[in-house]
Amino acid sequence: MINLTDAALREVRRLRQKSGDPRKFLRLGVANAGCSGMSYTMKLDSAAQPDDQVHEYGDLKVAIDAASLAYLDELTLDWSSDLMGGGFRFHNPKATHTCGCGSSFSTNPEAAAGAVH
Repeated sequence: MINLTDAALREVRRLRQKSGDPRKFLRLGVANAGCSGMSYTMKLDSAAQPDDQVHEYGDLKVAIDAASLAYLDELTLDWSSDLMGGGFRFHNPKATHTCGCGSSFSTNPEAAAGAVH
């Protein structure tokens, strides 16, 4: 299960409204990139994929592809609007190391059952 704080939900809804397409949903994933080996991906999307797992938060849907889900299960997504670097914050209990920027992480091989392509 993915958790979104109230602040993150408000910001994603604001971005969706700004996009002008109320059908869009949040897509979360991971990619092999970043200084710690893996990085988070996040975008508004309107095309669901067959292997997506979809979570609903009221009027907002969050989709995660099957390969990424193993790394993101139990993730909490937060939003901070502080003056010194506001933005989305990923709190991932499966991460064994996170880089200073907070957008890249690594895990133990046992921590995730799936593979990222």
